[in-house]
Amino acid sequence: MRLVFLGPPGVGKGTYASSISRIYGIPHISTGDIFREEIKKETELGKKVKSYVEKGELVPDEIVIEVVRKVLLSEKCKKGFILDGYPRTLKQAEALDQITKIDLALNFVAPDEVIIERVSGRRVCSKCGAIYHIKYMPPKVPGKCDKCGGPLIQREDDKPEVVKHRLEVYRKQFKPIIDFYRVRGILIDIDASDQAPQVIPRIIEALKAHGFPPP
Repeated sequence: MRLVFLGPPGVGKGTYASSISRIYGIPHISTGDIFREEIKKETELGKKVKSYVEKGELVPDEIVIEVVRKVLLSEKCKKGFILDGYPRTLKQAEALDQITKIDLALNFVAPDEVIIERVSGRRVCSKCGAIYHIKYMPPKVPGKCDKCGGPLIQREDDKPEVVKHRLEVYRKQFKPIIDFYRVRGILIDIDASDQAPQVIPRIIEALKAHGFPPP
């Protein structure tokens, strides 16, 4: 089972991918994680990626495609995979078609206000990095980390006006990719407006309906 997970920032793709990966026994491939790992190991690829990241530039399609090709054709993806964070451009989607056959693309959708509330409610401990949510996972003492007592902050990226802008950018960037999979008849829209415990059974039902029951 070869899956692509699509959806705006803050919709919960990483959480869903981790759960489905565990249930179906296939790897969750996050391009962001691969790049961070390569940078940490200081490989040739890592150095290349780092030079773009430090300049605040997007890593060129050619490099991203090469990285994905290497991982998808490796032994660990023999039984399938979940791709999260790729493709990000139409060129990457077309290249993926050349590398392997994608069975389904799951498109996670939720109203903007739900995503904005979800992301802007996030708070991070400035000392230990623990993550909270003022509505769904509040600390025992408002503004204080349960673990180390450090002050909780809201990241710039998580502020409502920034999230709104990121959603607008996402829509423009991903419309061609969503259309690409819809035309091929392999796109499934998944309602992700609830919390993960409600969304994950919906994913499993959708996969079952397309011939992929859990093992």
